[in-house]
Amino acid sequence: MEGQTRTDDIVRVPANGRERFYDSRGYGRPAGDALDLAPVEAAHLLYRGDLDSVDGQGFREYLSAVGGLAVRFFVYKDLRDRGFYCSPTREGWSDAVDPDDTADFLVYPRGKGPWDEVVEHRVHVVGERTTVAASQLDGGVLAVVDEESEITYLDTSRAPVDGATEHEPPTGVAATLLGDRVVAWEPPESLYEQGFYGQPLDRDDDAIQLSLVEAAYLAERGALDVQADDRDDGHAAVLARGREAEGDRFDRRLAVYTTLRDRGVVPKTGFKFGADFRTYAEVESVENLGHSELLVRVLPAGHAFAPRDLALDVRLAHGVRKEMMFALVDGAGDGADSPSIEWLRVQRLTP
Repeated sequence: MEGQTRTDDIVRVPANGRERFYDSRGYGRPAGDALDLAPVEAAHLLYRGDLDSVDGQGFREYLSAVGGLAVRFFVYKDLRDRGFYCSPTREGWSDAVDPDDTADFLVYPRGKGPWDEVVEHRVHVVGERTTVAASQLDGGVLAVVDEESEITYLDTSRAPVDGATEHEPPTGVAATLLGDRVVAWEPPESLYEQGFYGQPLDRDDDAIQLSLVEAAYLAERGALDVQADDRDDGHAAVLARGREAEGDRFDRRLAVYTTLRDRGVVPKTGFKFGADFRTYAEVESVENLGHSELLVRVLPAGHAFAPRDLALDVRLAHGVRKEMMFALVDGAGDGADSPSIEWLRVQRLTP
């Protein structure tokens, strides 16, 4: 059986193409008794030997002739080998396709096909050297094909982070700005023990040292009275020091820290894991502290991921029994109104 390329790279298989490839195996889109195939489907049927040629070309020639087809073919073949029916995401080919859908494939649950209109995954395909805009990771699966054509599947989802920590900070705790941190010399015990703010200076000392982000959050709420270089406004001094040290990154991290605290989640530094924060969903006391659940990396909303870095973050989080969360911040900056934050959770997936 042979196929011929029509408009928009569609390959038309005449005669009993529908019965042979669509009705029994979910390839293409019916066109009467004939069948229209996307290039990746035609390539797979050529590879299997079900098609003899397309425009007189065999599998090797066709794969070389169609630009950008190879990477998508490797993912399509892998999904088919795993027992999934899958369709290219082309407008008009399925009622499940949104006109703005940027995915490459729709993957159906095992035992179902394009005629069921039940989609298991939306798959975006990239090579390891192709950057991916954060806006593209909208709840689908990212299939990364590395230089040896091995495939890593990353499941992405958009969902806010919530916790159940209940702690009301004290007010007016005296503190001193020292370089890039703040020290509260005689804080109430609850600030650290129940609120999990800061780190004790010593086991036998009441003083706790706070990060600039923690101090800015507490100072804005009146919990800290920060003394800094004879300035009247200690909160402003902490913000200025943070921006001097980190630039706009400080405002983004403060926005995320504030949102997490306000939602009952306790963020602590994630430096040892290469992240901005590690988080605890519920803290009753430091003495009975559980395991942190998330690693959070704070990024600007327009960030573009390098797949290698994305895979590294996810692998590291999994290795320390956590999940990787990216906080995408839009509008944070000196004097800006409340920024918006999108939460992107990314995990390894084995289809």
